[in-house]
Amino acid sequence: MKYASLGRSGLSVSRVCLGSMTWGIQNTQKDADEQIAYAMDRGINFIDTAEMYPVPPSDKTYGDTERVIGDWLSRHPEKREELIIATKITGPGFPYIRNASFISQDSIPVAIEGSLERLQTDYIDVYQLHWPNRTSPHFGKHWPNQVKPSKTDVEKERERKRGIVSALGEAIAAGKIRHWGLSDDTPWGIQTYINLCDEMNVPRPVSIQNEFNLLHLKDWPFVIETCVFEDVAYLPWSPLAGGMLSGKYLGGARPEGSRWTMVQRQGLFRDTESSQKAVAAYVDIAKRFDITASQLALAWCDQVDGITSTIIGATTMAQLKENIDAFDMTLSKDCITEVNDIIKRYPMPF
Repeated sequence: MKYASLGRSGLSVSRVCLGSMTWGIQNTQKDADEQIAYAMDRGINFIDTAEMYPVPPSDKTYGDTERVIGDWLSRHPEKREELIIATKITGPGFPYIRNASFISQDSIPVAIEGSLERLQTDYIDVYQLHWPNRTSPHFGKHWPNQVKPSKTDVEKERERKRGIVSALGEAIAAGKIRHWGLSDDTPWGIQTYINLCDEMNVPRPVSIQNEFNLLHLKDWPFVIETCVFEDVAYLPWSPLAGGMLSGKYLGGARPEGSRWTMVQRQGLFRDTESSQKAVAAYVDIAKRFDITASQLALAWCDQVDGITSTIIGATTMAQLKENIDAFDMTLSKDCITEVNDIIKRYPMPF
């Protein structure tokens, strides 16, 4: 396993981050135990979760993924120091989570206490803001005029951020979180938080996780350049585009038990005619280079300059092994050239 620095945190994280959002619906406690044990045996020391997991989210399962991890930690307390655990505070939108309120100076302490209790730990290594309070160009909203920045009250947004930074600084000082990060944000969001942290003498964000994959490249180069220059780790989530890049949804297929057979809050916006054509082309490249389509997508992601650790998830051990193996692969120049040709043909397929 290869490792990289998590921004300016001083932490060294595996190039593979174990995602957990299926634990609690598609995966049982036993499944999660097996995944964690195998991942650690392969050198993975980084686990990502969130208070709203598992996905698809609901009031009945809210917090269950953190409880699954907490159950494991309660039985393996000696392993806690070996792991870097990242979780996230939910943004606005869920009535059953703090009445769908904004992330704020008041909500952060409450959310942290809840996560600590469910995770059965005294501290969180990286505490992330799951998505901005403002509407941002993520989750399929990246086409022109889907989000109108001119409608944002910038000063109100900046003041809200000021309260967030204050609360995070207090949590760090109290030892409840060690570092903090962002998710689903933009260069403006990153830089505004950095400026406020410097102004208020609070540690800067150490990471950001955004969707990034062969079907969704909007963060290249501008977000990733910002991350590299400001020493903020860039963590791609959904490197398989919700499983689409594995090829299992080609032609409208819906394998039994797969995520796209479940109630969808987000996800199917990726399923377009152009995406289907792009995935079919990537599947063909993978076959000719004797790797799986998932491994092609993951190995490609891993070789992009500026990426720190890629968040993967799996519902079966076979998938987990296949995905981790991708990070031991080096794509040939010919393979990357062919991939680049498909990117040029389908640069923004959904």
